[in-house]
Amino acid sequence: MLLKNCLYRRLSLTTFFVIYLVVFARAQDGSSAVLAGFHSSCREKLLNMLPDSSVAVFFSAAPKNMSADVDYPYHQDADFYYLTGYREPSAVLILLKLDYTSAVLFVPPRDTASEIWTGRRMGVEGAKKILGMDTVFSLEKIESYNIDNQYIKHVYIKPLNEYNSGSRVAGDLSKSVMRKFQASGIKPDESLLPSLIPVLRAVKSEEETAWMKRAAAITCDAQKELMRTLDTSMYEYQAQAVVEYVFKSEGAEEPAFPSILGSGENSCILHYESNRKKMQGGELLVADIGAGYRGYAADVTRTMPVNGKFSAEQAAVYNIVLHAQEAGINACRPGVPFGFPGKVAMDSLAAGLKRLGIIRENDELRKYIPHGISHYVGLDVHDAGPADTLRPGNVITVEPGIYIPAGSPCDRKWWNTGVRIEDDILITGAGFEVLSAAAPKDIPSVEALMRKPSRIRGR
Repeated sequence: MLLKNCLYRRLSLTTFFVIYLVVFARAQDGSSAVLAGFHSSCREKLLNMLPDSSVAVFFSAAPKNMSADVDYPYHQDADFYYLTGYREPSAVLILLKLDYTSAVLFVPPRDTASEIWTGRRMGVEGAKKILGMDTVFSLEKIESYNIDNQYIKHVYIKPLNEYNSGSRVAGDLSKSVMRKFQASGIKPDESLLPSLIPVLRAVKSEEETAWMKRAAAITCDAQKELMRTLDTSMYEYQAQAVVEYVFKSEGAEEPAFPSILGSGENSCILHYESNRKKMQGGELLVADIGAGYRGYAADVTRTMPVNGKFSAEQAAVYNIVLHAQEAGINACRPGVPFGFPGKVAMDSLAAGLKRLGIIRENDELRKYIPHGISHYVGLDVHDAGPADTLRPGNVITVEPGIYIPAGSPCDRKWWNTGVRIEDDILITGAGFEVLSAAAPKDIPSVEALMRKPSRIRGR
């Protein structure tokens, strides 16, 4: 049995907001000033991209109901967080680029009766202090907030999406804002902001890079601890508990996405999240995990043998994937097309599977890898970004895989073999940096670490 303290425990809303105020406002590497300065710079970059005489409007994400009177843990709209640092619902941001530039944030007032249930909220004064925003108003004042329309030529609104369309506040305010500007003869544009923000978010600042390196380091520690702990007595959910215990113990706020721990036949399910199966000797475990730190995600996958030793067939497939991944990573550099590392990796996979006799023609490869090789990583694990050319400051994954479920048109000895290897790659001026290099991935290193004692199980 795993020790009790490695079981995953979901934080209460009150605890979440206390951690928010302590960890985010009094962070070790620079307190609230670092966060305020970062988000201010993001707003400035966006304002510089807008034409003169512009107004831009953003709405926060809505809470999502789980069941009855229980909501899922709240997750802010990534663009709203990027521009404000605000992590609470029912807020509106208005950016002004007139003969001056300004950012105006509208937030709900504090309500001590509600806070008994929800935890402490920022309110107007908290948003000013923690976020460093000078112009913050209570939400009810937005209806009377006046902008002199004679100076406005362009109004841009980020349209409501599946994440905030359920918010009555956002819906009502969106209609109100639209009416306000349409009455003055200005037709709000809903297409520009969704095209500009991904360009900004795809190029990470020094602050973002530092936070993503920390997220990757925590995730690598979780992968290493899983390798030391894994054995044939465990269920997939216990592997998940090990991973998420490390996340919490090292300061991650949450998993950046539902942890994927698929063994045996489940290793061939790309986004398997049930994690309920009893693991067996002779199976592979695909561990696709990522810590969330300061709102930024890591996304690191390792594949390991449950019993600590790859079989000959497993090793053959694994090394093909590893070789393809190394080729894809080495193809990462500024100026190449976004899809170029993936093409290099796919060509390598096809050549390897031909050598094993699993495929005969390149066009058969998609039977065994139906997903792409790369995506951006950042505030979202599948982050915003243009699919054109790689630039310094981009962070992408390189994650080839081979999945051979039972019944595949190849020798039965390959069946139920799933392998994926994934790293987070920072594009630099000189080439690339592997942010997740600390988690071993060659077979000798993985097997050697799996023989080491676990700090959780004490063996």
